[in-house]
Amino acid sequence: MIRHLQRAALLLLTVAAAAPAGAQVTDQLDAYWAELARTVAEGDYQAYAAAYHPDAVLVSLGGGRSYPIAEALAGWKQGFDDTRAGTLCAGVEFRFSRRLTGPTTAHETGIFRYVSQRPGQDPEVALIHFTALLVKRDGAWKMVMEYQGEPATVAEWDALRGAADDPGSASSRP
Repeated sequence: MIRHLQRAALLLLTVAAAAPAGAQVTDQLDAYWAELARTVAEGDYQAYAAAYHPDAVLVSLGGGRSYPIAEALAGWKQGFDDTRAGTLCAGVEFRFSRRLTGPTTAHETGIFRYVSQRPGQDPEVALIHFTALLVKRDGAWKMVMEYQGEPATVAEWDALRGAADDPGSASSRP
């Protein structure tokens, strides 16, 4: 009986010790996504690009292909330049439906909401299902794969409010 109690106590201590580590990883990933949102809102292309591993891949269901993130970044650069110059307001928010993490790896699934607006024009809003794979190297999280899937509905977006530790958003809008 004492042996069973000792095993149960050891198991509880192990689980209790792991809980703060998991919370710490989630906090780090929340900071990663908040920084990514900041870079979009401020048009900080260099910081945005630095959030990806150099060998990262973008898988775009809408584009019907998979390609190196460097190619995708080159295509997105003008939007960052325009945001920085003030000729485009942009923002992105992330909400998660599933977050599978370890001390140095993460698989994040959810929806992102990207909004862009040029002066005098209506805002353009994209809600996209996404999955991201990240690794932690030298103390920093880097995305190694981004999968942009089907468009999401407003109802799906709203259903994720507060789900799976929503890290918030940033926007360059006044």
